[in-house]
Amino acid sequence: MFRLPRPMRFALMLAAALTGAQEALAEIAVTDITGREVTLEAPAERIVLGDGRHLVVLGMLEDDPVHRIVGWREAKALDPARLTAYTDAFPEIARIASVGAGNRQLSVESTIALAPDLVILSLIDAEDPQMQVPLAQLEAAGIPYVFVDFFTNPIANTTDSLTILGRLIGAEDRAAEFNAYYTEKRELIRARLADADPARPRVFVQVHASGARCCATVGAGVFDDVIREAGGDNLGREIVPGLMGTVGLENLVALDPDYFLATGGQHMRARGGLVLGAGVDPAEAAASFGTLLDSPGIADLRAVEEGHALAVWHLFNDSPIHIALIEYLAQTFHPELFADLDPEATMAEIQTRFSPVRVEGTWWYRAP
Repeated sequence: MFRLPRPMRFALMLAAALTGAQEALAEIAVTDITGREVTLEAPAERIVLGDGRHLVVLGMLEDDPVHRIVGWREAKALDPARLTAYTDAFPEIARIASVGAGNRQLSVESTIALAPDLVILSLIDAEDPQMQVPLAQLEAAGIPYVFVDFFTNPIANTTDSLTILGRLIGAEDRAAEFNAYYTEKRELIRARLADADPARPRVFVQVHASGARCCATVGAGVFDDVIREAGGDNLGREIVPGLMGTVGLENLVALDPDYFLATGGQHMRARGGLVLGAGVDPAEAAASFGTLLDSPGIADLRAVEEGHALAVWHLFNDSPIHIALIEYLAQTFHPELFADLDPEATMAEIQTRFSPVRVEGTWWYRAP
C-alpha cells in the first residue's frame, strides 16, 4: 500500500486541522433564551424583526442598526416620536418591508421572500400556540430564528438577550459594555435593598391607563419585575393569572394600594387616556394624568389622596431602557435609600451613549 512520506502526512494533517478550526471560528453558535441552539455561518446581515421596537435594542449594539433590517412586524412598531427620529437619521428605514400586522401574526410567505439570514422573535412568540405553524414553516425553509426577551421576564433575561444579539451580529463588545452599565446600576439597588430590608409598598399598576376603562394590569412579569426590583410589591401578581389581566374598579378600591402606578404613551391620545413618553411635553402629560386621577373611583383611592400616584411611559416595557424606570421607582418608593440616584441622567446617558438617536419626552410624572 502506498504511504505518503511522514513530512507530507504531517502537513496534510495540519492543513486539515487548520481548516476545521477556521470552519469552527466562522460558525456562530448561541443558546437562545428558550434554550434552543442557533447557529449562523457568519454575523447576520439580513434580519427580520418580530417586534419593530427591537430596532432600539439593535441601536444599542451598533451605530447603524437599520442597514441589517429587511423586514419587521409592524404591530410592535416604535412609537411615532422615536420612529420619526430614526427615519430622520436613517431614511432607508422606508424600505423595510412589513411581515405581519397582528400581535403574533407573522407572514411566513413575506418573511421567506425577503431571504433573511436571521429572524429575531420574542419569548412571548415562543409561548403562543398561534406561532407554532409559522415557526415550523421557518424551520422547513431553513431560516434561523432566535428568541430573546426584554418583555416577559425583563430582569432575568435582559443581559442574556443582549449578549445573544451581540454575538449574532458581531457586536459582542457593545453588548458587554451595556450589560456592565446595566448590571452595575441594578446591583447597587439590590444591595441597598438587601441591607436595609425596608417595607415594600403595595403597588397597583393600571396599564394603558384610561379613566373610561379600568383596569388592565399585570401579573408576574413585565412591570411586575421592574416594581419588585425597585423594592415594591405588585398587587397584580396576587390576583392576575399569567402576564396580564383585568381588575374591576371596585376590586381596585378594595385593594387600597399604597401607590397607584399608571402607564401611558402617545397611543393613548386617541383613547382619551394617559399621554406620556417620547415626544410628549410635561404639560400634556400632567393634563392627561389629571383627567385620569379625577375619574370616579380612582379619585377616591388613598394613594391618590396621599400624593402617591405615578405616571410612567408604557414603552419602558420592552427595552433595556427599563433600568432608568427601576431607578425612578426605587427613589420614589424608598427616598431615604436612593436620594443620590438620578434617573433623568440615566435616561440622558442611555440616549447619548447607547443610541444613535435622541428623543426628548416626559418619561414619568408624579401627581402633586
